[in-house]
Amino acid sequence: MSLAVLFSVIYVLTIVGNTSIIALVRIHPQLHTPMYFFLCNLSFLEVWYTTACVPKAIAVVLGTSQTISFTVCLLQLFFLLSLGATECFLLAAMAYDRYLAICHPLRYSTLMSSTFSAQLALVSWLGGFLAISVLAALISRLSFCGPNVINHFICNIDSWIVLSCTDTRLVELATFIDSFIVVMVSCATTIVSYAFIISTILRIPSAQGWQKAFSTCSAHLTVVTLWYGSAIFIFVKPSAQSSLDLSKTVNIFNTMVTPLLNPFIYTLRNKEVKAALGKTVSGMLSGFKKASI
Repeated sequence: MSLAVLFSVIYVLTIVGNTSIIALVRIHPQLHTPMYFFLCNLSFLEVWYTTACVPKAIAVVLGTSQTISFTVCLLQLFFLLSLGATECFLLAAMAYDRYLAICHPLRYSTLMSSTFSAQLALVSWLGGFLAISVLAALISRLSFCGPNVINHFICNIDSWIVLSCTDTRLVELATFIDSFIVVMVSCATTIVSYAFIISTILRIPSAQGWQKAFSTCSAHLTVVTLWYGSAIFIFVKPSAQSSLDLSKTVNIFNTMVTPLLNPFIYTLRNKEVKAALGKTVSGMLSGFKKASI
């Protein structure tokens, strides 16, 4: 019951937090920039990423729904992995956006146009889902003829591999290669972007310029650290058998805690978002007072 309550609170706060970010960006014209366009994509993704696993996890710990069909389990696996891969690509695109904003400020509006930012977002979504399609097809061909109890609260690759009664070496190899390409390539793009960003910041003569430059990317850097730290542990590993129990704990952080923290990180560490939130709250309070009078 305590886990069900905890998961429910996390889920509600995640939905409210991420939808609030989307609403703030839509309402306030000063937030209609490529950086916040990518942030809206990230928040939209987090809503569905959490929805794909948390409601079922709550039903499992409550004991109200502890069975799942083969098809639904495969769909949950596909959407979780695809959305996770898409998040990696979106974070890389956001890092590239920050690189252009800090390293090429005079040409930023030309280089990162609304059309180009939309193309980057579209490529991130398509790339995330296409990257997992082959892996999902391989997993769907596994045979199961023995135990049918999943040692997890979600359908993940490790659980499928453990339960399968056929040779899973091809699936494990494909999982490792796919994860390595998605996580490491996007992570490398992010690292290279921030290497140029730090190099540019260090050449800024004033402390105020340093602070302004760091403030524009500190929230994104925090989210990147949280996401890649858990994602690398979960996916980039050679064997599914050895770390199944430990991966459940990390999966909770990856699928519940990180989506919950993202909107709060961007709100608390971003002056423009805080200002927009303050205007919205003050407008709602003034409207409530007028309605009361």
